[in-house]
Amino acid sequence: MQAVAARWIAEHPEYDADLADEAAALAAVYTVDEGRTNPFLHLSMHLTIAEQVAIDQPTGIRQAVDLLAARRNSLHEAHHEVMECLGEMVWASQRSGLPPDGQAYLEAVRRRATR
Repeated sequence: MQAVAARWIAEHPEYDADLADEAAALAAVYTVDEGRTNPFLHLSMHLTIAEQVAIDQPTGIRQAVDLLAARRNSLHEAHHEVMECLGEMVWASQRSGLPPDGQAYLEAVRRRATR
């Protein structure tokens, strides 16, 4: 997992300062009002997607992400698009009180991969 995390950290040099100071990182609050992305949430989403692809869960996510990466000519850009789908799934689950809808998530990724 550390190797996978290191890969995504290397893809985001804009987070170097946030990751360099542990005390500041622990004290930081990342709000939408600040206009800053939470680097820990962002990197965690990369790790989540990487793990989903590795185990192909939900079934078909590996193929959908691979197709999206090929279409965008970038796995990194594909991950960012998948993050939007993942975030929507989590938001919908929280809002409805229902479990996350993996099939809807997969379909959202597939739609992006085919347009």
